[in-house]
Amino acid sequence: MSLTESCRNELRTAISQLNGRCLYSAAKWAAEQLVGIKQDPAKYTPSNTRFQRGSSSICRRFRTNEISSTLVAGVSYVSTPVMEEDEVVDSDFYLLAKSYFDCREYRRAAHVLRDQTGKKSVFLRCYALYLAGEKRKEEEMIELEGPLGKSDAVNRELISLERELSTLRKNGTMDPFILYLYGLVLKDKGSENLARIVLVESVNSYPWNWNSWLELQSLCTTIDILNSINLNNHWMKDFFLASTYQELRMHNEALTKYEYLQGTFGFSNYLQAQIAKAQYSLREFEQVEVVFEELLRNDPYRVEDMDMYSNVLYAKECFSALSYLAHRVFTTDKYRPESCCIIGNYYSLKGQHEKSVVYFRRALKLNKNYLSAWTLMGHEYVEMKNTPAAIDAYRRAVDINPCDYRAWYGLGQAYEMMHMPFYALHYFRKSVFLQPNDSRLWIAMAQCYETEQLHMLEEAIKCYRRAANCNDSEAIALNQLAKLHHALGRDEEAAFYYKKDLERMEAEEREGPNMVEALIFLATHCRAHNRFEDAEVYCTRLLDYTGPFWENCQPVNTLNYSGKHILLFRAAEAAVVFSESNFVLLVMKDRNSRGMICKFAYAA
Repeated sequence: MSLTESCRNELRTAISQLNGRCLYSAAKWAAEQLVGIKQDPAKYTPSNTRFQRGSSSICRRFRTNEISSTLVAGVSYVSTPVMEEDEVVDSDFYLLAKSYFDCREYRRAAHVLRDQTGKKSVFLRCYALYLAGEKRKEEEMIELEGPLGKSDAVNRELISLERELSTLRKNGTMDPFILYLYGLVLKDKGSENLARIVLVESVNSYPWNWNSWLELQSLCTTIDILNSINLNNHWMKDFFLASTYQELRMHNEALTKYEYLQGTFGFSNYLQAQIAKAQYSLREFEQVEVVFEELLRNDPYRVEDMDMYSNVLYAKECFSALSYLAHRVFTTDKYRPESCCIIGNYYSLKGQHEKSVVYFRRALKLNKNYLSAWTLMGHEYVEMKNTPAAIDAYRRAVDINPCDYRAWYGLGQAYEMMHMPFYALHYFRKSVFLQPNDSRLWIAMAQCYETEQLHMLEEAIKCYRRAANCNDSEAIALNQLAKLHHALGRDEEAAFYYKKDLERMEAEEREGPNMVEALIFLATHCRAHNRFEDAEVYCTRLLDYTGPFWENCQPVNTLNYSGKHILLFRAAEAAVVFSESNFVLLVMKDRNSRGMICKFAYAA
């Protein structure tokens, strides 16, 4: 049997076992990967591969290196035996309890299994008690919530569950599913180190439970912790590493792993969505948009991850596409947190910020820990100039995930609006620590250093340099570096950065006030250093500029040159008349013409 066929058979068995233990999200994930495995056309009919057709173009378009082999080629993977079911005597009780569980009657399900000793029954009973405690905690949060949903409610079942599960572990009577639940309980109680050890045991003995991997991922908050854990070399480990790299903001490493996994799971919608997430973090919006369009064509009722797609459409100001997406998710499932965030983004793009906040609040009623909704709601409060509410929303976001750089950045912006630059600087520093390759964060911190209260121009220069090295897409850093150096009397450095900014604007075929500013400075600088030929080049280019700059020019003198009546002009922003030994820059207005004719002329 080939290793690809082994993956397929393992997933089929795992889906049945996960569903049997009511771990439905893990079963759904496994089923998506099962269908995502490349099919052999010689063995399968077209009806078996129709779900995979839509993903093929994504695989071709975004794979950097064509992967002709499967992910298992050349790698020695551990063969994990599939566990056998142990329920025989108490299977009837288990079926009744599972029926109650599926109807969300968790305590009733636990009561049915109170005398059952099989591992499967013990897991479902403890899991039902855990979820009953979570359900009650959510109810208390609604009943006792403070400002912006803050509450001290806790799961009251954790203490008794920890006591029982620790006894089972000491006795050696735990299976991988009970280990997963024990790790979940320990994590909720704050025992992160022990939780990490228990979850590693769980995934090493049963690697197909994606829920267990996700809980372990949440405990790997640094690359050192990730490298310290001892995981068996099963193919599921590659999925875990790719996802964890992404959470640790190692986006290029994550992309490499996902492309490697495409060798076998080339039609997995999950993989395509994760690749889009990594590209989104790298701000490759064009590619992200194409991937999500393909995903929607292949899976038109998909809601998961679509809020990220809405963020891309928002950033690109695609009104019609965002409107269509909002309508689509509204008709598919309007009471999903993702749907509410998409609709909130739609109203935000229309400038209806109050209505946008309504939908972000609705998302949080559906899921109090939905990070994106807290952050986006904070952005809306900033737009509404309600900085206290924005700060509260951002703080809730960082409480949920301290590694969310957007929330730290939002806090910095809020305190900057309140003219508190020292606080703003503190939060901007946190954001750039978490996302050091985002030029926007460095620019924000530089602008904070430039404020009157701080006026730390040297530090601002350092930040702008980092921004310029991080692909400053907004083209702010180079111009600001030039201005700061000029303000500090370093004209050579200022000329260097103005020239770099000018070269970039030419490469991007972009014009604007920055181009005029750079040309005027460089012409003046060259003239002051007797480089008249260079000055002439910059002056001539300035005269070729057709923007609104000339609209503010005022006549300052007249003269007769070559038989023509000439007006000398001076611009509001800076002088545009240069005189030096053998040349004069003339802004000439022909009285017989409606427009302004600009020429460069040599003096007699």
